[in-house]
Amino acid sequence: MSHAVREIDNTINTPHLADWPHPIKGVVFDMDGLLLDTERLYKQAMTDICTEWDLEMSDEIFISLVGIPSNKSAEIYYRHYGDNFDVDAFNTLCFERITAMCEIAVPLKVGALMLVEQLSARNVPMAVATSTGRDMAHNFLDRAGLKPHFDHIVTRHDVTHGKPNPEPFLTAAKRLELAPENCIAFEDSHNGVRAAHGAGMATVMVPDILQPIDEIAQRCAAIMPSLLHFKTELDHFFAPVEAK
Repeated sequence: MSHAVREIDNTINTPHLADWPHPIKGVVFDMDGLLLDTERLYKQAMTDICTEWDLEMSDEIFISLVGIPSNKSAEIYYRHYGDNFDVDAFNTLCFERITAMCEIAVPLKVGALMLVEQLSARNVPMAVATSTGRDMAHNFLDRAGLKPHFDHIVTRHDVTHGKPNPEPFLTAAKRLELAPENCIAFEDSHNGVRAAHGAGMATVMVPDILQPIDEIAQRCAAIMPSLLHFKTELDHFFAPVEAK
């Protein structure tokens, strides 16, 4: 097998995705920060609520929450804000404000719609594995025009253990009736990369809020600036459907 590498920047290299040793038959996407440009909206909402509560939502605290299901974030909040912090009220307010921000339109990441449509046109089995709750995930994907393209949507309500545990990706592969090693997983967060890699998928990081550190880069089959950059790999993995 070739050991060619793709240079990401001056310090981080990752193996070329085409060197993946297993046939690729399906794709699993993260949602927030990968398909939907919503991480910044979460940060704005969380910062505003903390300000109203006379608290500070620092970059350090926010980054520690990226890619973690809201129902698993309590210990982070308690560590920074004390045991009396009302996690349920905070999460409820946050989701209400995010929903309001997306009332007119759900913002998409660059290349998301194009890639999903191209994969769908080639009859590629696809799923979403997200830390977001079921109602919000289905609602946002529907309003973004992406939901009809996915065979399955795995949310935090569908698993016992959220990211960085591999269960969300293993569940997605099982529902697609594919072995994990026969799937490409697209992720933007460190915990998402850990989960996808732990599931045994060919993991592609498309950084959003978080840039890859060495530990994360080593878990990736590729790191791409945007989903548009997968265009060069599309024909390698998924043949176009011939017109009849």
